[in-house]
This record gives sequence, C-alpha cells and structure tokens, in this order.
Amino acid sequence: MIDTSLAMRIGIVIAVGYGAVSAAAAQTAPEDEPGETILVTASPQGYTASETGLAKIPVPLRDLPQSIATVTAAVLRDQRALSVQDALKNVPGVSFAAGDGQRDQVTIRGFSAIADQYVNGFRDDALYYRDLSNVERVEVVKGPAAVLFGRGSSGGLINRVLKRPDSNVTAAALSAGSFAARRAEWDVGRFDARSGVGFRITGAHEDDDSFRDQQLLRRSAIAPSLLIGEGRATTLMLEADALHDHRLMDLGIPALGGRPIDVPRSTYYGAANARDVDTTTSKVYSQTVELTHRLSEALRFRNGFRHYDYRLWRNSTLPAAIDPVARTVTLQHGRLNRDEEGWSDQAELTWRGRIAGVDHVLLYGVELSRQTKRADTFAQVKVAVTSLFKPVLPVLDPARFTRIATATASVFDTGGVYVQDFADFGHGIKALVGVRRDRFRQATDQRLPVAARLVRTDIAWSPRAGIVLQPDATQSYYLSWSRSFQPSAETFALTASNADIAPEQTSNKEVGAKYTLLGGALNVQAAGFLLRRTGIKGTDPLDPTRLVAAGTQRTRGVELSAQMTLPAGFQAVAGYAYLDARITASSRPDFVGKGATIAPRHAANGFLSKSFAGRFGLGGGINYVGDRWADPLNTTVLPHYVTVDGLLWVATGPLRWQLNAYNLGNVHYTVAGHGTSALLNMPGAPRSVLGTLRIAL
Repeated sequence: MIDTSLAMRIGIVIAVGYGAVSAAAAQTAPEDEPGETILVTASPQGYTASETGLAKIPVPLRDLPQSIATVTAAVLRDQRALSVQDALKNVPGVSFAAGDGQRDQVTIRGFSAIADQYVNGFRDDALYYRDLSNVERVEVVKGPAAVLFGRGSSGGLINRVLKRPDSNVTAAALSAGSFAARRAEWDVGRFDARSGVGFRITGAHEDDDSFRDQQLLRRSAIAPSLLIGEGRATTLMLEADALHDHRLMDLGIPALGGRPIDVPRSTYYGAANARDVDTTTSKVYSQTVELTHRLSEALRFRNGFRHYDYRLWRNSTLPAAIDPVARTVTLQHGRLNRDEEGWSDQAELTWRGRIAGVDHVLLYGVELSRQTKRADTFAQVKVAVTSLFKPVLPVLDPARFTRIATATASVFDTGGVYVQDFADFGHGIKALVGVRRDRFRQATDQRLPVAARLVRTDIAWSPRAGIVLQPDATQSYYLSWSRSFQPSAETFALTASNADIAPEQTSNKEVGAKYTLLGGALNVQAAGFLLRRTGIKGTDPLDPTRLVAAGTQRTRGVELSAQMTLPAGFQAVAGYAYLDARITASSRPDFVGKGATIAPRHAANGFLSKSFAGRFGLGGGINYVGDRWADPLNTTVLPHYVTVDGLLWVATGPLRWQLNAYNLGNVHYTVAGHGTSALLNMPGAPRSVLGTLRIAL
C-alpha cells in the first residue's frame, strides 16, 4: 500500500491542482454568463496510430525512416493488458526474458533491452515491473535510437506515453478472475478548455495469486498530473507517480536434456515458506515538470525535468545446478538490495521554416543527467539438494542470510548534445539526419569485499540518416542507417574486469515500406534490416579473470505489421517477425555460430475484434512463438508454442462488461527464459479468464 506520508503529499497536490482548475475556470468565465460548461472528450484512437512523440518533432509516422510500433489504448483495453509484457506481445520482433523475477525485461531484434525503458521520452531504467494504469499507449522503436536518447538501444527501446489531463474523465474498472486475480483502477480528470487548465489522477490496486505454487502479487499505484496553459503560448505540465510492488520472486523451472523438464507448471523450486523469504519488493516514485513555450509560429522551446527514486529488496531461492545422473537440483538462497536516485533534464529548441526552397524541421537539444546507484549483494548460500522432479522444499530462516558479499556505490553522469533535421524536398522526397555527442562518466566505489574506486569516461557519437520516398499519400518507402553505443557497465557497477573496455557499438541498416490505406483506417509496415553489435565483452582465453572486447552479434531480419480500425466496427492488429540472430565472433570459439538467446526465428501475432453498434463485441487473438535458445551455448531450447485468446463485451449505458479468456487451448509452454542460464525457465499460464466491469460517466 501507499505509505501515509506519501498519500498526504499527493493529497495536497490533488487539492492544489483541483483548486487551480476551478480558479482558472472562474477567472476566465465572463461575469454576465452563467458559467457555461465546455465538455472536451477524447475521440477513440482505435487500434491504429498515426503519430509518435519518439521523433521529438511533429511529423507523422509515415514520414519517419524507422520502424515504430504502437500499442494503443484500445488494444490495451480490449486485451485487458495489465503488464508491459501483455502489451508487447502485440509487437513483432519483441520476445520475453524472465527478468530475474523482479523486472520487465525483453529482447528486441535479438538484443537485450534491459535498460531501454522510457516514459514520455525520459530514461526509466530502474529494474522493476511497471503498471499500466496511467499509460495511454506503449511505443517501440526498432533499431538504435541513441541519436536522440543516448546510450543503449541496440535492438530498440520501449516508451510508455502517459495519460494527459486534457479531457473530462470519470471512470473506474474492477476485474476478477482465475487464480484469485483481483484489480481495481480509477481515472478522474477535469479540463477547462477556456483556461487551458486540467487535472487528472489515475490509480490501481491489485491483489493476485497465481497458477504457480505459493505465488502472490500485491501492487498499488497512483499518478496525479496537472496541466496549465493547454493551447496557449506557454504550457506547463506537472506529473508524479508512486508504485509499490510486492510479489513472490519466481525464476521458473530447470531444464534437463536440452528442454525444460516435464513437471506440473505449478511446481516451484524455492523455499517451503516462500512468502516469508522469497519475495521481491519495489518502491518507485517520480516527478516530472515539462515546460513548453511557443516563441513564434516557427520556433518552440521545451524543457523537461524528471526525478525518480527507486528501492528494491530482493530475496530468492532458485535452482543453481542439476545433477543429470542423480536427477537432483541444488537450491541456493541469496539477497540483493538496491537504492537508486536520479534526475534528467532535457532542453530542446524546434524550428520550422524554409531554407533554399526546402522545408525543414530542425531540433537542437541538450540533455544532462545524474544517477546514483547503490547495491548490496548478500552471499549465496546452498540450502538444499532435492529431487528434480518431486522437489522437497526447505524451510528457511531469514537470519541465516545476512553476510554482504559485495557492496558498491556508482554515479552515472551524462552530458549529451544533439541536432536533427527533417527536410521535405517536395515531390515526395524527405530526409531525416541527426547526430548526438555524449560524454558518459561512470564512477564506482566498491566497499566490499575490498575498498576500490573505478572511474571511466567515454565520449561517443551517435549518428543516423534516412531518406523517404512517397509516390503518393498512401505509399512511403525508406532507407536508413543508425548507430548507438553501450558503455562497459551501462546500468550496473564498474568492475576491475570491465573498467578498461571501450563501449560496444551497434549499427543498423534498414529498408522499409509503410502504407496508409482506407483513408488512414489501415496502416501496414514492412522492414528488412541488418543489425550488428561489435566489441561485445567476453572472457580472455589467456586469462579467465579478464574480459576482452572480442565479440560480434548480428541479426538479419524481416518484420511485417498491420493495424486496422474500420467504421463498420472491425479492428485488428497483426504482425510477423523473422530473426536470424547469432554470434559471428567471440573470444570463446565455442560461442561462434551460436544463436542469440531468447530470439525466436519465427514469431507471429494477431488480434481481431468486431463491435456491433457499440452495444456488444467479440474478439480473439493468436500468438505464435518459435523455438528459442535458453543459454549462450545453445544447450537448451525453449519449444515453440501457439496460444489463443478470446474477448466478449457488452455495453449497457455507462457500464461495459468484459470477459477475456487466455490460452483457450490450455497449452503447456515456456513464455520466457533467463538468457544466460538454462536453469531458469518461466512456464506460461494455463487457461484462465478475467472479468472486468468498467464504468465511464
């Protein structure tokens, strides 16, 4: 639950915000009129999207020489998506990792995106599970995006776009379903068009069990926001959010003989008293202030500042080794505490104008940020050796696990300068070019096991260039190239083994096509690409204690996607990805030629719904995921699977009754792996249902 002091602070913000809305409305209403109310409502976007904020300039998606996927609010609602993973199963080229049972983690185009999470364009790389109660849509940029966002993003990045207080909203939802799933959400907003002032507060509370033994999930979220000056020359947006997430830490089922073992999918490999000793708790708070000012019709200034605070307490018992002869598994227990705080400031100037007969949208930006990250890792303790197929779980005493093995405190300082030019030459020829220069400094103070200080500073350039050809208003073809960099530690502490290694580099060559058909009701994208990441760290063959930059991974692939929203009530999303992702060079010869982990060669998704006069609707979806390698040596495969989902809803006045059914075929499958170990494979949920009652006034 949200703590009392935080609730008081948020309550004050709510009161002040609501007072500001009321006062502004009163001041702008003419004295001789009886306070006419102007109702502003957001028109439904449906399953299609035509724009994105990820380019940081106001241009439509079809003008961008890059593949960008958007999961809209309508898709999230109809599928009753409750997690980032739920949303991203609609995006081709994205696959799922277990995330150590504590965080959202995916791979994009065969590359880990552990640190490539963003919110409204701000880096959000803390390691936790995000809530979607305050999310309007989820966007995924494919390929390197460091030209605007800095380090990381080998395969792409994920951006959550939050709900804005620019409409009148009074809504709530209650859900209940299989495995004692229970969730409540609320969304209240007021907006006055005459003053341009609005306020909104969203929130959720969730209390779930699971098909997995001993599981629990307790989550609370709240997010107020205040908008001042919408539609005016100067606009100010204030946002805050708080999230508490407490759950059992679960890393799944081990493998034997190259496959996850055949046991009931509820089988848990941890402590017998897991709810006391195998839990992970995250607390995340953030505040954002964004100011935009229109200096003239051609010139706009924006400054955004975000601060966050993150705490993690992780306790886990997990499979550490197996004996294939004795058919036993060794369980070990460990703890990890994280304490992070950071801020980021983005200042941008956008100019629209004409130079030498060519229309330009120029973006100039400066980003400064600092993150401090402290981590205490407790010593791993062997707690049991038990049967692999019928485990007898140990009862653990938390007092046994108190010795800290390593303790670090790191500071990450970033200074970035970037410029981007979108040029329209006429005759359907457009170009997008940009470059960013980053100075990234990492400093780690190691307190245990021995005191040491490590410092590294990298200066990197991240360019991109693309050209777009548009024969008419429905067709768009592009060719692009981009590059990003990944520092030695990037998200974690520097160590003696990686502090002297230069950043890894990722380049992307891409050709694609975008079609806007049926008056914008149908959008189709196709892309072919070659991604190559060089300088990947690996063990020095002459000195196993050292890392060297001697690895290369490349992905060749094709992606197809479509989104449709028809006036007749049909809506659909569909996608397909082919990925050939493998290691082409390594300091370890046994890695060369191996396939990248958690990257299926083939994957496809589709979801179709039909509304009947807005009174009731039907829908269904299918997801196919091909075989994936669970570990870098390709000793274990996570088998392919197909799941089918269903949707039924009925609207009566302000109420909408919705029933979602998942995995209708009750397929046994593995939804995610760890990526570095064959012992940690997460089974997918069996057949389940979730009923939701929504009310919108």
